[in-house]
Amino acid sequence: QLQASGGGLVQPGGSLRLSCAAPTRAFSGGLDMAWFRQAPGKEREFVATITWDGGRTHIGNSAKGRFTISRDNAKNTVHLQMNSLRPEDTAVYYCTARLRGSPQPITVMSTYNYWGQGTLVTVSS
Repeated sequence: QLQASGGGLVQPGGSLRLSCAAPTRAFSGGLDMAWFRQAPGKEREFVATITWDGGRTHIGNSAKGRFTISRDNAKNTVHLQMNSLRPEDTAVYYCTARLRGSPQPITVMSTYNYWGQGTLVTVSS
């Protein structure tokens, strides 16, 4: 239901922009969206989230100051702009969503209902 794209190979210090497409306007307009990532041999971790209307965002500690999240509900897309990439950012990045207004913690993976297939980001020289 969610299609993530934009991953690839980038050198340390470089940038990438990930995108996540939702299937319909109705689907995307009422959902809080987030990105998680999973590095080889590690647990999936929270990266960033944005509310259904784009009014609030939260960036995880590992990405703070380098990544930004945004959304365009008219185009049913969410973006993750990643700058100053480091080798430790190498992971599969997953787009996810949950119903807006959920009282559950935004950083907890199990609170999200819908997941995309993931896109691989490799940071290496």
